[in-house]
Amino acid sequence: MPESLAPGVYVEETSFRSRSIEGVSTNIAGLVGPARSGPILCPAGILTSLADFERIFGGSARLQFRGAVGTGTGESDNFLWHAARAFFAEGGRRLHVARVFRPLPNSQGGEPSYPPNFTDPGYSPFNLGSAEAPLWNDGHGRVQIGSLLTFRSRFPGQAGNRIIRLRVQAGNNVLRAAKDPARSTPSHPVYRPKLGALTHGDIVRIERSGSLSTVGYYRAEQDPVRKVWRFVDGSSATPVGRTIEELGLVASPRRGRGDAIRVITLTVQVLSEDRDQAPDTWANLPLDPTHQRNGSPDSVFARFHDGASGIGEARTLPLVVNPPPTGTTGLHVVEALQARWLADHPGATTDSWQEGLSRGQDLELRMQGGHDGQRPGAIEYEGRANDGAGITTGLRQLEDVEEISIVAAPGSTTPYVRGGDRQQADAIVGLLIRHAERVRYRIAVLDSPPAQSPAGIRDFRAKFDSKHAALYYPWITVLDPVSQRELNLPPSGFVAGIYARTDINRAVWKAPANEGVTLAIGFEQLLNKSQQEVLNPEGINCFRFFEGRGFRLWGARTISSDPEWKYVNLRRYFIYLERSIDRGTQWVVFEPNGETLWANVRRILEDFLLNEWQSGALLGDKPEKAFFVRCDRSTMTQNDLDHGRLICLIGVAPLRPAEFIVFRIGQWTADRRD
Repeated sequence: MPESLAPGVYVEETSFRSRSIEGVSTNIAGLVGPARSGPILCPAGILTSLADFERIFGGSARLQFRGAVGTGTGESDNFLWHAARAFFAEGGRRLHVARVFRPLPNSQGGEPSYPPNFTDPGYSPFNLGSAEAPLWNDGHGRVQIGSLLTFRSRFPGQAGNRIIRLRVQAGNNVLRAAKDPARSTPSHPVYRPKLGALTHGDIVRIERSGSLSTVGYYRAEQDPVRKVWRFVDGSSATPVGRTIEELGLVASPRRGRGDAIRVITLTVQVLSEDRDQAPDTWANLPLDPTHQRNGSPDSVFARFHDGASGIGEARTLPLVVNPPPTGTTGLHVVEALQARWLADHPGATTDSWQEGLSRGQDLELRMQGGHDGQRPGAIEYEGRANDGAGITTGLRQLEDVEEISIVAAPGSTTPYVRGGDRQQADAIVGLLIRHAERVRYRIAVLDSPPAQSPAGIRDFRAKFDSKHAALYYPWITVLDPVSQRELNLPPSGFVAGIYARTDINRAVWKAPANEGVTLAIGFEQLLNKSQQEVLNPEGINCFRFFEGRGFRLWGARTISSDPEWKYVNLRRYFIYLERSIDRGTQWVVFEPNGETLWANVRRILEDFLLNEWQSGALLGDKPEKAFFVRCDRSTMTQNDLDHGRLICLIGVAPLRPAEFIVFRIGQWTADRRD
């Protein structure tokens, strides 16, 4: 309590309520895999709809792998997009995605180290280390205007071959006519030129007497001390700044009369390659690389700088404009734009360029060279982390997102049947399992390989054993919204959505099984009861079709050999309990380790578990049969106390699913006596 040193009244606040434990969310999923576009070195943030996914990671078009880890080249279904679609369609609400990408080898045949440059959130091109050596084939789309303007997609991928529309426009006249009180009379007003809104570094065009007989392009510069504006002529060998008076400009109070000074700006639009999406637009960007507004760089080069100004731009800004050569000014840029426009319009003249500049002259550029790289392998899925730069990739990226409780790598088992390297698929599944075990508070949803017989899936299942993973079989048939044909998809996206739907509609302790699959129109292989009787005991969760009940998930087991952790809902419920207790008792750390603290800990844990029992999560007709909490001298020795340990023993009686329903029926006669 605060010290009371002087006589007086002291009013203090206190709390008569004990602390409580709040249950954590268990329906947030994390997916990892290749996509058409999007960030690789920074987290994408939480996604709440398929539209959010498409805005960052691109649409549903197939991926074009040019090289692969053991699988050759060719098209691949966009499994990550399909998994996100299935997740939201099945009832999921919040999703995290980590994109993986494997670049092509360099022109000399060397394999690139991955990832390229951890210090660059914009994902810089791969460089061999010398100015003469060629760049890595990094998958970014590019287009150039001379040697000054180089546009590059921020993210690798074929979707980076975007269309760029540039509008070069001369704005309103900033040369005003102000009445000169010293020289004016009531009958003969005298006007002097005055500048309106103008910023240091603006590139302007000066018009004589309203005609297009221009003096040229100028760079506006303001003397910081005298506050005098000077205009630097870019056409001179030795640029010299001249004032309005030195240029002999005349301002008129009548609109359209007199000379004009118009600021030239650039509007950038970025469209998708197929032009089927609304363009992203950035209007009226200054051309000079050193241009600033309110002390912040705001030129086209600053707006699309490789190092994005914030995590939001690093995730979504689609374009990078490379820094221009040293000494480049906006005068050089506008001249380069003019030269490109004239080259794109054969027969056009400088006068026709100038005539259209007031309403805007348009250039359309198409970026080229973007590609989807090789099929990612185990190295890309595992990812790497650079703590100093705060950048992570792959599964390491999902480790940093504490709220994820479901993790999957949709499509990672594809190489099993596409002429590829099965070891890569096995390695990715192993990485997914180890990730869930290392993070502790999440479960891995494993895809079966495609086109597997029951014998084949048993062989695959035999390679793994974990209480933090569940395996699902077979693949699910849907109507592909892209091709309007049947398409077999890995089940993990559907299962993650069913997990989330079950948690939201019922609770995490309810087994996520006997649930309909919303998007399914069939399964890659229809299983009967006899086949499932072989698969179910081995922890292979099957999808089944039931006449009159549709397509259903009909299994809820982990791939653990430990019978104590046989069921998915049991594993997930303990994840929920452990993480909730972990987060809800952080205040205990460094509190005095004595009877008072132990009693407080027991109280909040008993309150939390009592609420769980009342909601139906625990077995027992009385609370004392459903759980117990011990935190006293019986759980701690003096050695524990001396080493700062508080040990609390918690026991709960969880509910297991009614997997086998048995009704015993026998004959009974009315005259029988029991």
